[in-house]
Amino acid sequence: LSFESSYSSPRAMALCSIFCPRIPVRFRPKPISPFLSKPLFPLSYRVYSSLQPTPSTKDELGSVSIGFLGMGIMGSPMAQNLLKAGCDVTVWNRTKSKCDPLVGLGAKYKSSPEEVTATCDLTFAMLADPESAIDVACGKNGAVSGISSGKGYVDVSTVDAASSILISKQIKDTGALFLEAPVSGSKKPAEDGQLIFLTAGDKLLYEKAAPFLDIMGKSRFYLGDVGNGAAMKLVVNMIMGSMMASFAEGILLSQKVGLDPNVLVEVVSQGAINAPMYSLKGPSMIKSVYPTAFPLKHQQKDMRLALGLAESVSQSTPIAAAANELYKVAKSYGLSDEDFSAVIEALKAARSQQS
Repeated sequence: LSFESSYSSPRAMALCSIFCPRIPVRFRPKPISPFLSKPLFPLSYRVYSSLQPTPSTKDELGSVSIGFLGMGIMGSPMAQNLLKAGCDVTVWNRTKSKCDPLVGLGAKYKSSPEEVTATCDLTFAMLADPESAIDVACGKNGAVSGISSGKGYVDVSTVDAASSILISKQIKDTGALFLEAPVSGSKKPAEDGQLIFLTAGDKLLYEKAAPFLDIMGKSRFYLGDVGNGAAMKLVVNMIMGSMMASFAEGILLSQKVGLDPNVLVEVVSQGAINAPMYSLKGPSMIKSVYPTAFPLKHQQKDMRLALGLAESVSQSTPIAAAANELYKVAKSYGLSDEDFSAVIEALKAARSQQS
């Protein structure tokens, strides 16, 4: 069943008009009927999610050679999930030793991004920041040097829209296709294949990459032109960073007025403001232990990029700006590689200076 026919057939349209006439496409829950596994309405906002994995056998998955650049906290488990699903995976990382566990699981290794894209049909890249993403794609022996017409490059890094557009242009100048697909989720969702992909770019590549995105994630959104995926990810992480800073303030305030912060976490987890992040991070924050799932330096980088995005459209973001300052203070205390929940230490420092 083709992409177009899956949402334009009379039967599918009839089912939609009966069961879900008014639900916006981008918020529709996972469909029960197989006829509803693709959006049924014109994409007036160019936004939709696909929560139904594309059926693929291991033979079909293995027939597409997959490259993966970046074996960090996120990239390594993502590539591992592709291997477990039977995909033919070739990996690269600046520090070769980080590729060894993947090679032990059956992955191939190449010594440069250029070699990976030259030998693979579809290449994913998960890099730490815009500078790394641009260098790996466009620098010496970069992905652009090896990629060619008919191939695809999917950048799942979190970068600003300008960097994503720059990489897209370089890739597309070779005749290859480009998709940005930053992920919402940290280490555990990456390990469990529960990431959320925020994609934008070549629609054909989105459709071809869909089975592999579904292996690594639980949902995917197509947002239209390159830059929209990057912008969505920055907005999401700006909200998350601000939430964590406020949560840290609440923990410390509860302690200072004589309340049990563990009870605070329990109360929050049962109320309207509950978010999984609070019950997951709260107990370790109370113990001043910060096992890294999402490094604080990356959270601050995303806050900085989000503030830049806001500035570009003259949008006031005073809460995010204040939270960003806390993350900068935490970095100055040497907490860059700790989990972003370590931002609470910046508030502890401020409290000790006041007393």
